[in-house]
Order: sequence, then C-alpha cells, then structure tokens
Amino acid sequence: MLLCSTTIILSILRMLMEDGSTAESYFTAYADVCFREFGHHVKFWTTINEANVFTIGGYNDGITPPGRCSSPGRNCTWGNSSTEPYIVGHNLLLAHASVSRLYTQKYKDMQGGSVGFSVFALGFTPSTSSTDDDIAIQRAKDFYLGWMLGPLIYGDYPEEMKRSVGSRLPVFSKEESEQVKGSSDFIGIIHYLAASVTNIELKPSLSGNPDFHSDMGVSMTYLGNFSAFEYAVAPWAMESVLEDMKLSYGNPPIYILENGTPMKQDLQLQQKDTPRIEYLHAYIGAVLRAVRNGSDTRGYFVWSFMDLYELVKGYEFSFGLYSVNFSDPNRKRSPKLSANWYSAFLKGNTTFLGSQGIMQLQNNFSFSASS
Repeated sequence: MLLCSTTIILSILRMLMEDGSTAESYFTAYADVCFREFGHHVKFWTTINEANVFTIGGYNDGITPPGRCSSPGRNCTWGNSSTEPYIVGHNLLLAHASVSRLYTQKYKDMQGGSVGFSVFALGFTPSTSSTDDDIAIQRAKDFYLGWMLGPLIYGDYPEEMKRSVGSRLPVFSKEESEQVKGSSDFIGIIHYLAASVTNIELKPSLSGNPDFHSDMGVSMTYLGNFSAFEYAVAPWAMESVLEDMKLSYGNPPIYILENGTPMKQDLQLQQKDTPRIEYLHAYIGAVLRAVRNGSDTRGYFVWSFMDLYELVKGYEFSFGLYSVNFSDPNRKRSPKLSANWYSAFLKGNTTFLGSQGIMQLQNNFSFSASS
C-alpha cells in the first residue's frame, strides 16, 4: 500500500488557510501525479493516514505537526482547539472523496486498484459497571471512529457528535455528503491500545473554551503504562474494534495497517524480544476470531518491519522485527527473536506459538547467534 504524505496534507491545509483555495484541489492534483506515475504497480492506496489522531494531535492538543492548539499548558502560540480539529477533519474527508472520485473516473478501469482511508482505533472498556460509563463508551466510539467513518459510510457525522459540538461542527452539503459516502473501498485500521472510559459531565475545558476532549465528555485511561510506552496485552480490544466495524459500519473491507508493541531501544535486550512475540501472538489470534465471527478483515501488517524513527519518541523506543544499529554508519540490521517467530508463523510452523515453543525458539536463536 502507498500512503500519501502527511507533509503534503499539511502543505495543503496551510495553503487553504492562506489563500482560501479548496483542500481538494491541491490534494487531488498531488494524487493525480501519484496515480499516473505509480498506479500500474500500486494497487492499494490509503489517502489519509490516521486521520483522527493526526487531526487531534495537530490541531487540538498541539503535540504533533503543525502544533496548533488553544489548550492550557500546551506549547502552542496559535490555534483554536474548539473549531480547528473539526474544520481540518471535514476538509480531510472532502479531500479524500475528491481523490477517490478522480481514481474511479480516470484510473480504476485501467489500473484496477482500490482507494481507502485510515483511522486510529482504540479498544474501549467502561471504568465501572454504571450506566453512565456504558453510555460514555458509545460516545467515545462516536467521536474517535464515527467522526470519520460516519461520513464515509453513511454520509454524515454521528448524531451525538452533532448534538455535542453544535454549530462548531461543519455541515456537509447534499452534494458533499453524496461524494463522501461510499468513497472508501476499504478502511485501514491502526490499532495498538486499549483504554478504560469514565463518563464526565459535558463542560468546557480548563481554558474555558470547549475542545475535542471536553466535547466528547469522557475521561480515558490507557491500559498498561502509557507514559513508559508499555502497552497492555489486550487482544479483546482488537476483537472489539473489528466487531464494532462489522455491526456499526456495515462490515466494510478492512486492512489492519499497523499493529505491534514498542520496546526500549537496547540492542542487547532487543534481540530476545519475547514480549513482542506474546503481544503479536495474542492479537493475531484476536483477528482470527473476528474473521471467524464474520469480520471482513482482509489483511494484517505488523508495525514495523525494522526499527525506525518514531514520531513521538524518536529513537528511544522501537517497534521493529529487525533491529537497526543507528550508531553504525552502515545501519546494520539484525533479526530479532520476533522476526524468526513471525517468519515461522507465516510459513505455517505453529510449533513456536505457545510459551514452550517461544522458549525453544529463544534457545535456537541463542545458539545460531553465537555460532
């Protein structure tokens, strides 16, 4: 799959703010070049990657580029968290729909590819057994997933979101709604985390102005030690996301574009990354259960093939199946235990899937590494 660059998206939005031109025109022109030059080789296109968290991080929290926000305690010098996330999200959907329409009209018959859209999906569980927390779960799903998937599948935002955000939420014209609805051949899912959800009263944020989080009206706590980049192994969360996609959004074709767990960047410890194997084993099993239960999930990708620069933590943590020695001018790459396990799994060797098998693989790996 080929992802259109987030840097290009940022450039589009800056131009949009500066000269009033539509996001669609810039983004569609860029996509046209991509389709023309690479479309005979690339058959799966994801127009926007992690559209929801890209927008929240960049225009509500200010912690990712372009760093816009109006929330207290954030290092932002400009922005408006009460309106910009919704404006940006709206334009991302319109830009995607424009690109999808271009591909259908100009390239699809000739190239035979598909155009999709990607979201970051959390698995939610209520903090308590209260009715309020149970209702808050649905509100969290509406804001995190329905915000983007509602328009793509049904042509409009969720009713709960429209009620909470009010006039700050842009409105699709009838023509726009028809263009966005059904414009994604598949949905790309990025999934790593589970979170417990507690209902809170709908009220303005600490700044006195509403933002995405206060509009949502929930308090979320990530399972595991999120500040230490230690993700909980919660395969039920993956299964829950895929089940929700089936029940709430008409069971669209799904490709899991990212799933994995980070570990501290340490070349010695990284080689025997048993926690990563246990995580992947559990989550691949969850995908299998979801598929057997009717989910139209068609592909799964581990994040990531090798260590690389991470947006939030840089080189401090890594997700790779292969380690990269960033101190080596040649960037030497070495397979971790997880690479050997995953290779065996893909070849149909299930010997190494249980805990005893992982220990056996670890012993074999130690022997081969020392010989």
